[in-house]
Amino acid sequence: MTLVELVGALISAWAVWLTAQRRPWCWPVGLVSVLVYGGIFVDAKLYSDALLQLAFAGLIVYGWRRWLRHLGDDGRVQVAPLPFAAAAAHTAIGVAGALALGYVMHRWTDAALPWLDAALTSFSLVAQWWQGRRHIAAWWLWITVDVIYVGEYVYKHLLITSVLYAGFIVLAAMGLRAWRQAAPAAVVAP
Repeated sequence: MTLVELVGALISAWAVWLTAQRRPWCWPVGLVSVLVYGGIFVDAKLYSDALLQLAFAGLIVYGWRRWLRHLGDDGRVQVAPLPFAAAAAHTAIGVAGALALGYVMHRWTDAALPWLDAALTSFSLVAQWWQGRRHIAAWWLWITVDVIYVGEYVYKHLLITSVLYAGFIVLAAMGLRAWRQAAPAAVVAP
């Protein structure tokens, strides 16, 4: 699986780089990457991650359509504010999703790391939702989730993927900076 993992990693990194640049092409490139990684995660028995790739495919279609309606004159997506009430509600949904998926994976599958994988899956969905809705906060959540993913993938001997996620942390920091610079002052303020 090493060659497939390497190809998936390169495509995924390209998609995140395009996202950091606020380019709408991030979405179709991302769709290819989630299809490749779905197979990788099934092979590694990280079923929550495999399901996450399927959910990402749906959110990618949503995000792509939404971004295309909110492009600036430069062809890049415009950043939008995340109200506190929405952030709190989405975080609560992330916690509930983590607990529910963790229980299912622990009880009815041979998942390698059912609770951790479920929590990362659930909060990755929240981050992807925020990304599709053009919120800077998505980058903070991606940084947090990706740091933990690096450890999980090292543990599961998915070394190329762990390096990819370490790169995602760097790309997320770049995305955070670029999006903050592009955002109106009202979006960046707490």
